[in-house]
Amino acid sequence: MSRPRLAPEPVRNSLIEGAKARLEKHDAGTRYSHLPYNKYAVLLPLLVKEGKLHLLFTLRSEKRDTLITPVVGFIDQNFQAQPNPDEVKKVFLVPLEYFLQPRVYHQSHVTLSGHHVVVHHFEYSHPEDGVTYQIRGITARFALLVALIILEEKPIFDVEFNLSDLVSSSEEIFLKRHKHAISKL
Repeated sequence: MSRPRLAPEPVRNSLIEGAKARLEKHDAGTRYSHLPYNKYAVLLPLLVKEGKLHLLFTLRSEKRDTLITPVVGFIDQNFQAQPNPDEVKKVFLVPLEYFLQPRVYHQSHVTLSGHHVVVHHFEYSHPEDGVTYQIRGITARFALLVALIILEEKPIFDVEFNLSDLVSSSEEIFLKRHKHAISKL
């Protein structure tokens, strides 16, 4: 991965502070710590490159039947990934705005536990090495949600989130399966 071009410190700080303020408005805290799932957190690392926020991704496997909490963290613009090749195949950056204005995007619709679920599929071609990455499933959903919160813009495609009330609508969407399990008792 090439070294990111450094943004001027005031621009970088302004982007990070603005993003933190918008994220804090949507923080769920420990509201769901009582749920009886195996609990995991997914770190969504953000960094500033060329004056824009980017998400850092790794190719990994996804787990099912778990409650996954997205945790947004900010990493230094000088960060150089050194992944363990036995665990991480590739590390790459995607501009945060790509999740609202993708070049290649489609949705699929599935039914899980009796509930209709939208599955987002982003295809991102990295301009530096030409490699095309598929970002889908829970990773795509979290990336989209972070972009909606931080950038406060409407995407060029329809989303299942209520853009006027992201907190309530995202909680409802992420907890659909839990609510369904409780209703069977």
